[in-house]
Amino acid sequence: MDVANKSTMLEFVLLGLCNSWELQMFFFMVFSLFYVATMVGNSLIVITVIVDPHLHSPMYFLLTNLSIIDMSLASFATPKMITDYLTGHKTISFDGCLTQIFFLHLFTGTEIILLMAMSFDRYIAICKPLHYASIISPQVCVALVVASWIVGIMHSMSQVIFALMLPFCGPNEVDSFFCDLPVVFQLACVDTYVLGLFMISTSGIIALSCFIVLFHSYVIVLVTVKHHSSRGSSKALSTCTAHFIVVFLFFGPCIFIYMWPLSSFLTDKILSVFYTIFTPILNPIIYTLRNQEVKIAMRKLKNRFLNFNKAMPS
Repeated sequence: MDVANKSTMLEFVLLGLCNSWELQMFFFMVFSLFYVATMVGNSLIVITVIVDPHLHSPMYFLLTNLSIIDMSLASFATPKMITDYLTGHKTISFDGCLTQIFFLHLFTGTEIILLMAMSFDRYIAICKPLHYASIISPQVCVALVVASWIVGIMHSMSQVIFALMLPFCGPNEVDSFFCDLPVVFQLACVDTYVLGLFMISTSGIIALSCFIVLFHSYVIVLVTVKHHSSRGSSKALSTCTAHFIVVFLFFGPCIFIYMWPLSSFLTDKILSVFYTIFTPILNPIIYTLRNQEVKIAMRKLKNRFLNFNKAMPS
């Protein structure tokens, strides 16, 4: 289609998860609670790591950045969806749609690289403990975080540029609660088969490749831990198990959505809810419940807060 013949799509209609008013009110309450819990839980992790000097280590520095990304991932679309349930205004401008695509791929791309950095950190700590301090220095940690954001920006820009090149001249109803390429390109006035191959070759294969690398690294770590029977290895096993649970919960839905971009919209909706709403709250739960150091630090933070309130004049 000639570029000059492309019509300008001013806005899209987000169909959301369902049409039932009762279900919409149910989702409003559930997602509101999950969003608040996500922000509170991840904020608590960030504050705890910053305040407690015992947690000033590379692993917890990376964990803090993961919590920041999770809060960002939970905020790019969920607040609008919650607001839409109350107002009934489910439209989004074309620029707003592109903005959601940009931030979705920015935060997911950044989190993918950050999870790989956390895997690398655990691999060095367990498989090469004598060289850990020299390899995983504060400068290296900062470089890994910066690199994750750079990769995320580059990936998200490629998705937005691709979306800008698509011609939209037909229906404008997005069968989801936020804009993403697998659902938006269904509305383009071009053959979606080629677009599906593009999605597989970019987001899908990249996510699958990163997951395979991460899985392989954690297998090596777990095999190494198995050959060491000590309290330290038990702690390492618990930490790595928590890390792998996070990796699996994050990559599973992403790989399915982008490797099968033409799958049923119902399945995609469920998986989209999972990795944009449920996963960000699962991360702090997993890391706090399975990490004794974080739990102790949080108890200390709570006691300091209670003692401060008692010392305040009435």
